Amino acid sequence: MVRGKIQMKRIENATSRQVTFSKRRSGLLKKAYELYVLCDAEVAVIIFSHRGGLYEFSSSDNMQKTIERYRKCTREAQTDICNTERYIQQLRLEAETMAKKIEFLEVHRRKLLGQSLGSCSIEELREVESQLERSLKNIRARKNLVFQEQVEQLKAKKRFVQEENIKLSKKKEALTCSGPNSEVDTQLFLGLGLPENRCS
Repeated sequence: MVRGKIQMKRIENATSRQVTFSKRRSGLLKKAYELYVLCDAEVAVIIFSHRGGLYEFSSSDNMQKTIERYRKCTREAQTDICNTERYIQQLRLEAETMAKKIEFLEVHRRKLLGQSLGSCSIEELREVESQLERSLKNIRARKNLVFQEQVEQLKAKKRFVQEENIKLSKKKEALTCSGPNSEVDTQLFLGLGLPENRCS
């Protein structure tokens, strides 16, 4: 069950209003005192009546000290809010700057790819052409460097193969001329008689 909110409004009768003010003021000051005693809180209450009367309660000996503490806290809170707002504004500006840079780079990339050139001026087209030429120059230089590295690798491989061939040739010659059994006649002779001496 939901209870309806009690609607409060100004008491029109002056006497009733004064009586209610006195009761509520006393109750408020009593609650402020209880909060101070029970919770060891620093409490200050200032009340002005509709006739300009001043009523106050302070848990400290000096009401002005509590007011200064309040002002200091509100200044610090306001400073924190201002710093936060400045930081948020700075982040927004940085985000906008980055978005513009990204958009610029995207437009530039499309131009380099030959897209969206219809709206370019002569100067912009010249700039695109100049950048393409610089890019091509860098690509050719890199390509030549890669070719040179590959040529050097092939030359080194060729030298290695040649050296291996020389080593194998020398090894073959050494095996061929290593003694009397180096030449073996494996021919088969049919018929009478022995084969002629083929050694020189």
